[in-house]
Amino acid sequence: MNAKVFRDFDQAGLDFEYNNRQRVPEFEQLYESWVAPCHQVINDFDTRLGLTYGTSGREIIDLIQPAGTAPTAVNLYIHGGYWMSRDISDQRFIARPFVEAGAAFGLIEYDLMPGVRMADIVDQCRRAVAWVYDNADDLNLDRERIFVSGHSAGGHLTAMVVATDWVGFCGGPADLVKGGCAISGIYELEPIHLTYMQATLELTDEEVRDFSPIRFPETPKTPLLVVPGESESAEFRRQSREFVDDWNAKDGNCTYLEAPGCNHFTILPNFADPTSALTRATFAQMGLG
Repeated sequence: MNAKVFRDFDQAGLDFEYNNRQRVPEFEQLYESWVAPCHQVINDFDTRLGLTYGTSGREIIDLIQPAGTAPTAVNLYIHGGYWMSRDISDQRFIARPFVEAGAAFGLIEYDLMPGVRMADIVDQCRRAVAWVYDNADDLNLDRERIFVSGHSAGGHLTAMVVATDWVGFCGGPADLVKGGCAISGIYELEPIHLTYMQATLELTDEEVRDFSPIRFPETPKTPLLVVPGESESAEFRRQSREFVDDWNAKDGNCTYLEAPGCNHFTILPNFADPTSALTRATFAQMGLG
């Protein structure tokens, strides 16, 4: 009998719970299907690509905006890839429903592990949001309506951004971010620390402790949607449910929602669908439509 390494999972079982590419073998075809709609978004809307919020080559934001002169709300999106892969170029298609609803959509890029540490990535995402706040006038954005979202590792980073002490971080208002949507996220790093990914991530015990949002002693009042896919692994769904329960027990403001029929990858086209429950809930949070 194989030894258990986390809860009731042996090593192979735990690795499979978090290996989304193995669980969804058609992931490459899904990535390819997003290329054309990403290009179409660039063709159809006003864009400011590669806005720099720092000095690293990956410290950039792609901003996609509706036509008009009035400052708009903005949703700042953080991509996934287990903190060690992917970039924003193949996820611009998610912007369409937001821009058509009258909001801007910004995609935050960041450096990847193991070249940087988790603290660096969290800091980059926070600095990106603070940069948008500081430059809202020049970007034709309403700094009083900044929201964040993210998928997978980006869901984890969304929770980290929502939990930011903005007064201490940048001298901004405590409610600089008005709401968030964490999609298919990871909120306890301990099981990641025990999987095949540890060979690349090299997470320390201190990083597991300091960057697991479910372990935070205090939680923000910022509204946060927490949304796994109905067809994701048991671990992804468990993490989301337990995270919501934990933060709400600490006087947080989380809402749990499962995306029907979605796996770890098809949940992104679901987020790009203005009729989906996920997107309608995000619109409601943002006061759109």
